[in-house]
Amino acid sequence: MASKKGVRIIITLECTECRTNTNKRSPGVSRYTTMKNRRNTTARLELKKFCTHCNKHAVHKEIK
Repeated sequence: MASKKGVRIIITLECTECRTNTNKRSPGVSRYTTMKNRRNTTARLELKKFCTHCNKHAVHKEIK
């Protein structure tokens, strides 16, 4: 039997400044995981979170 997929899915948020900037405090890309409701939020999610690699608050976008 196949299980039904729920409405809430787990997504990954990645720092946009770490991806483009090569001159930063430490190597790597900041990533967070969170959940979203796929019925209410169909577009990609953008949140302002703290990036430990940039050492500041930056925009994190949803990736696949």
